[in-house]
Amino acid sequence: MAERLPPLNALRCFDVAAKHLSFTKAAAELNVTHSAVSHQIKALEAWLGAPLFRRVNRGLVLTSAGQAYLKPVRDSFERLAEATRRLRVRERTGPLTVSIMPSFAAKWLMPRLRRFRERHPDIDVRISASSQLTDFAREDVDICIRYGRGVWPDVDIELLMRESMFPVASPRLIEGPVPLKVPADLAHHTLISDYDWRGDFWQLWLEAAGIPDLQFAEEISCDLLYPSYQAAIEGLGVALGRTAVVAKDLREKRLVEPFSIRLPSPLGYYVVTSPERARLSKVEQFTRWVKERLGGPKGA
Repeated sequence: MAERLPPLNALRCFDVAAKHLSFTKAAAELNVTHSAVSHQIKALEAWLGAPLFRRVNRGLVLTSAGQAYLKPVRDSFERLAEATRRLRVRERTGPLTVSIMPSFAAKWLMPRLRRFRERHPDIDVRISASSQLTDFAREDVDICIRYGRGVWPDVDIELLMRESMFPVASPRLIEGPVPLKVPADLAHHTLISDYDWRGDFWQLWLEAAGIPDLQFAEEISCDLLYPSYQAAIEGLGVALGRTAVVAKDLREKRLVEPFSIRLPSPLGYYVVTSPERARLSKVEQFTRWVKERLGGPKGA
């Protein structure tokens, strides 16, 4: 069983009083009253079961117990101060760890990350691909980007953008033997779906298109968004695109949008962080940059 430690305030009073050999000067340095310092020293002596000071000619000297105790106490404060300084420097200027959904990381962040590094060469970005909300008290993560309704407890949340959903497919599929000209033509094609517990968004889009009972010819199911888009790029079927994630593929013609019907999503992309980390300069700079990029033309 670990030895109980005395109160930190009492140890601090002892350290400063031992430096000045004066309760009055210790009180002035600590910005407390003389009686407060005296009370803390008496409480510490009672806790230890040994006197730390004795009065000699109206002044103070350390007892033998006080002399033996002072060095380890002072060394401990110095180590604590140095550890605190190192931590604060690391938090301000050390690596920025970003937890981000795998699909958003692959399709949006990684193609653009070079621009952030050019603007902020002093910030070393580390990417952690995950869809689970981070426990900031236990995990070494500075900031998360998550997709959802923005309702998470005990964290700072800022909306980055909302988006729309719409079918996307390879140009060669659109121009193939069974072209996609109207939504009903989807009945001749393969549905590429990704598992999403938040809702059946394909069904919602079909309802918005006026064909709620349409049945696809076949179906390919993916457990993540990214492989569903890659399957669409390879011409295997039609996937449900999200504005930000497919923007680059649409611009570079790897994917096309066959119809003009877009379904506004009830979900959005959010920056999630702890109240403490939200104030870090590196977190503020990354958040500002992501908002600028997502707010640019077509989520550039």
